Amino acid sequence: MALIVQKYGGTSVANTERIRHVAARVAGYRQRGDQLVVVVSAMSGVTDSLIKLAKEIMPLPNEREMDMLLATGEQTTIALTAMAMHALGVPAISLTGAQAGITTDGVHTKAKIMNITPKAVHELLDGGSVVIVAGFQGQTPQGQITTLGRGGSDLTAIALAAALKADLCQIYTDVDGVYTADPRLAPDARKLAEISYDEMLELASLGAKVMQSRSVEFAKKFGVVFEVRSSLNDNPGTIVKEETKSMEGVVIRGVTLDRNQAKITLIGVPDRPGMAARVFKALADGAINVDMIVQNISHGTQPPATDLSFTVDKADLLKARKVIDGLRSEVGFRDVLADEKIGKLSIVGVGMRSQPGVAAKMFDTLAQNGINIEMISTSEIKISVVVELAKGEAALRAIHAEFLSK
Repeated sequence: MALIVQKYGGTSVANTERIRHVAARVAGYRQRGDQLVVVVSAMSGVTDSLIKLAKEIMPLPNEREMDMLLATGEQTTIALTAMAMHALGVPAISLTGAQAGITTDGVHTKAKIMNITPKAVHELLDGGSVVIVAGFQGQTPQGQITTLGRGGSDLTAIALAAALKADLCQIYTDVDGVYTADPRLAPDARKLAEISYDEMLELASLGAKVMQSRSVEFAKKFGVVFEVRSSLNDNPGTIVKEETKSMEGVVIRGVTLDRNQAKITLIGVPDRPGMAARVFKALADGAINVDMIVQNISHGTQPPATDLSFTVDKADLLKARKVIDGLRSEVGFRDVLADEKIGKLSIVGVGMRSQPGVAAKMFDTLAQNGINIEMISTSEIKISVVVELAKGEAALRAIHAEFLSK
């Protein structure tokens, strides 16, 4: 008998037919004698619909109330999934994140898990029930409902697997596993049998939609080996685990294109110590994550000034603009520009650590395809560039063909 945590994403529970399919799969595992904790997302499209409703009321809704609203999506799914289990004669009970013992900090819409007390989950499992837990949500020590950010159901599943000391953690999606690129953009993309935490973390943070990056970070920290696989078939998926020696032989593991980025440029920032610190501290205080940063000194200007460019999630653009506008008199920049028509193209691979010339090859491939680079960011195992969004898919196919199709 094994204790298994399974997570089903929005497309896996998109309608009642698919929810019944999930229930049948879970019932099959339980028939073998396994104990099951099932984490589910909101039904496909529900979260977006709720966000749209909120923005029809006001462009920048209160974040506490957004959490109250968005948490209802997963609560609908857990009840329906429990009912589907009952219809098969399987005892099951649904729990909200708070009822499952998930405690978070107080940062609404992007809360972090502080602690999980899984006593109630253990008791229900020992009593013979399948436990259906709402992903994406938790509760502060003061009793406030919070959500964990986009893809937060992945984090719920990984964190529960760690807290429960589960024997197996499975992340079910609408794809067979982790691919070298999005197969819809690169038809020759192939599925990976295994991938390291670091590579998966980079791919997830760079726009690959298979996993939420924070969930991979959590899995690495607590050593939770998990499998990404499809809920629509029984094919083996991709195992995500600690890096092994064999993984270093592959220079590039995958290519991603993140369309959900926006670029902000501050024109004419005074070239004095502390200016950038003021800007990024204000953004951090507003819980806005900044990704790529480029500062260019404007030579010949008097007094000396710089242009400061950085990227944020597109969903945070309005909030970031509001923060920046509040800094105009304090910092003294001349103008601010915002560009939503950008894409972040990235290549990832632990083999890059020992392989020179990867960046040159990437830049040369883009140049040969007439694609201009606006910003560059690197780490030991990834290279990211900002390109015009209209050319993003062509750029991804060109890079995938150069590095992964030969």
